[in-house]
Amino acid sequence: MLQIFELEEIRNEAYNNAQISKNRTELFHDQSINRKNFVPGRKDLLYNSRLHLFFGKLKTRWSGSYLVHTVFPHGAVELSDPKNGNPFKVNGQILKPFYTTEPESTCDF
Repeated sequence: MLQIFELEEIRNEAYNNAQISKNRTELFHDQSINRKNFVPGRKDLLYNSRLHLFFGKLKTRWSGSYLVHTVFPHGAVELSDPKNGNPFKVNGQILKPFYTTEPESTCDF
């Protein structure tokens, strides 16, 4: 009977150690996540996940410079196409900022 109780104690200690290890791993993972902040009026690039099917060395998987209209609290972003101006919603995880080397003009006409 004493051996059964010892086995239960060992199992409980292993369970507690596994929970502690899981919590530490989760905290480490959460600290390494980079949060993306989207600002209305800024241009962003959209990731095209369909290009995974085609193996092209020089094909880019990022398309266009889309204008951000609305940022929703649950992670969705409303973009507009610069060619026709049609708005559409996408997940914020497939966007990244569009950086340009051209200086923005500040002239008001």
